[in-house]
Amino acid sequence: MSFIHQLRATPELPGPELIGAKAHGLFTMMRLGLPVPPGFVISTEACRVFLRDGLLPDGLISELTAALSALERLYPAQPQLQPRPGRPAATGGPLSVSVRSGAAVSMPGMMDTLLNVGDRANRADNQIHSAVEDVFRSWNTPRAVTYRELQDIPHDLGTAVIVQTMVFGDRDSHSGSGVAFSRDPSTGEKGAYGDVLFGHQGDDVVSGQVPTRPLTDLAEWQPLVWAELLQTLDLLERHFRDVCHVEFTVESGQLWLLQVRAGGLSGRATVRATVDLADEGLIDRRTALTRVTPRHLRAARIPRLNLETGNEVVARGVGASPGVATGRIAVTSDQAARMAAAGPVILFRPYTSPLDMHGLAAAAGIVTTVGGPTSHAAVVARSLGKPSVVSATALSIDTVNGCVHAPGGVLLEGTVITIDGLGGEVVLGSPEATDDETDPHLARLLSWADQAITEGTT
Repeated sequence: MSFIHQLRATPELPGPELIGAKAHGLFTMMRLGLPVPPGFVISTEACRVFLRDGLLPDGLISELTAALSALERLYPAQPQLQPRPGRPAATGGPLSVSVRSGAAVSMPGMMDTLLNVGDRANRADNQIHSAVEDVFRSWNTPRAVTYRELQDIPHDLGTAVIVQTMVFGDRDSHSGSGVAFSRDPSTGEKGAYGDVLFGHQGDDVVSGQVPTRPLTDLAEWQPLVWAELLQTLDLLERHFRDVCHVEFTVESGQLWLLQVRAGGLSGRATVRATVDLADEGLIDRRTALTRVTPRHLRAARIPRLNLETGNEVVARGVGASPGVATGRIAVTSDQAARMAAAGPVILFRPYTSPLDMHGLAAAAGIVTTVGGPTSHAAVVARSLGKPSVVSATALSIDTVNGCVHAPGGVLLEGTVITIDGLGGEVVLGSPEATDDETDPHLARLLSWADQAITEGTT
């Protein structure tokens, strides 16, 4: 049995249950002629064997050695060929790879990713083997288990591992990284939307630890890359017939695509995007009706804060996941998990990481002081259907003294606060929330459902 599948534009596409959804997307992009760093995928079967036996399966190490040697032959360390993927320095050098998880169902940030792995001139292949084992083990970390339980994902699936030559968003002044949606993930409005950082690797973008720039800044920074990205988003949306979310790196002016997945939108955005896709002829109305779940319908008519009640607006940020939530301030995930037993809490963090999963699961809403709408906090909040405000830069989280410093004073842990995940407001107390006006996209979708019932087609 072979556990490794080479990344290439094959006529037949291995299923996501074998190679994971992330690798399935990479194969698809390669078939569409899009730029994907070369590499290979270790199947979910290998993970299941490792989790059962505690060892890499027989034969996998020799397969790994052969696959890595094949990558080395693709990119020989000859300085005159610079720049190219996989070489960390302008003078050439040993091949450097990324080792990423990729389950059959997306689990954003819940498992390990290792970058810049494989200085093969000094540490041989053992570093790669250890990295693969680390990714396999991360399937059973508490954060991953908690996420699967919240999302009803089976625990026995295991994860694939994707090994690719590194591309460097911090190589030079013409390099950077970003995350792009083909439509706004909070509202569903058509148009490229996301975050970008110039001179940074991709983990800085998604972690939320570094203030990001709007994706549209790419148009001025590198207009040719911007045009290529827009064409890519349009091509992917037409291929998948759905809103797409891509992670990318620009290395020395060259666009490289690292991931694509469909969706990742709030419920409100899903309704709008689904109706618009039907209007644009990418899907039919029957398909549109099957894509919208009861949770999406409930989220489509979201409440909004009534800011005329006189309650103090202590800060404004970027609305990253629509909805209104009221609760007591908690400034650590451990505190949020404890306090939630006595009532709703709002988790305040500078940024979140997978280690905050228990706090994110317990909280009614999330506020971060840095990071953008594609940061870890925003992505997880949307997947859980919880209101979130990011980049509330006027706030400072003090975990030592258990408080939040705001322009108007200090907010102690336990203070009641309300957030609006669409408008981005953070308000003292529990002001009145009013139902948003009837969503015209929701009204149209419901009319299609009524028509389908009348015609006996559902």
